[in-house]
Formats: sequence, structure tokens, C-alpha cells
Amino acid sequence: MSEVLPALSPPLDPDGHLYVFGYGSLIWKPGFPHAGLHPALLRGFHRRFCIWSRLYRGTPEAPGLVLGLDRGGACRGLAFRVPGVEAPEVLDYLQEREMPGNEAVYERRMLPVTLLDSGRVVQAVAFVADRAHASYCRPAAELAAAAIAQGVGQMGPNRDYLLNTVAHLRAMGVRDAGLDRIAALLPPA
Repeated sequence: MSEVLPALSPPLDPDGHLYVFGYGSLIWKPGFPHAGLHPALLRGFHRRFCIWSRLYRGTPEAPGLVLGLDRGGACRGLAFRVPGVEAPEVLDYLQEREMPGNEAVYERRMLPVTLLDSGRVVQAVAFVADRAHASYCRPAAELAAAAIAQGVGQMGPNRDYLLNTVAHLRAMGVRDAGLDRIAALLPPA
């Protein structure tokens, strides 16, 4: 069961820490201090290029794509452990990073995540794609690859975002067939 969180709620696990589930760029560029890092599994959602990006990885004229957690399946990623006292600052940072200008393309939720190094289940903050938002999409792999190949935004080329994510997942021992297929369809740089 998941709970949609109000913007200012300090969602701590019962152990007093904030856990943040990373499944895309948070894996390789978290941007916030943390006291621990755990390989983690989230059930009920999968990683997917399902959000048009008109700022970070594209423009309004040539949108790119970014990852979201979409319903169904399971997703391996990382759980960042943040001391409770630092939670408000980290949540503010994540709110601005994931939803710049308060564009709510994601729903910030508390979800049960299994820490794969201990088997312990914690409540973690995760950003789930909002299927009702106009930027939500479900492009075929060929369309996703074409958009990613041409997308460039404030955070750089969309291609780099995809390839960095794939490389870091592989370093964790994770193969994501959907991302691998899109990467294989990219035209040469």
C-alpha cells in the first residue's frame, strides 16, 4: 500500500530515518548527503521512460524523455538512508529537482522497499509518474529512442541520461530490458 504525501510532510521510516528510492539519475547523481546506501527492490512499479521533458532533457520544441516509476512489475534501484534531522532539507531539494516550478509530473509517495543487503523492509519516498499529467506518455521503444537521441535540455543530452543510467544499473548487476532495447535503438552519436 502506498500513501501520496503532502508537500511538507516529513515521511520518516519507523527507525527515524528518511529513505529515498532512486531508480534513474538519483542512482548516479543523488545530489544530497546521505548516511547509507542500500541495493533495494520496489514491487508494484517498474522503471520506464514515460515523462516528456521540456526542461531538463529537452525543450518545448524538441522534448526529450525522462524516467518515471509506472504501475506494475518491480524495480531494482538504491535506497538512500538520510538521518531524520536532515529530512526536511533533502525533501525540499528533491521536490525542486523532481518537480521544478511545482510542475507535478510525479506523485511523491511513501512505498515499502526491500533492502536487498539485509532483507529489511523500509518505508521510502519515491516519485511515481502521474498518469493524469499531460507530460505522461507510453512511447514505443523506437519513438523513445528517437526522442532521446535528439533531446538536449538544461541538464545536458538525453542520450547521456539514458546511457549513464544503463551503465550504473549494470554496475549494480541490474539489466533493464526496456532501457537496453532503447539504448540499442539509438543512432550513433
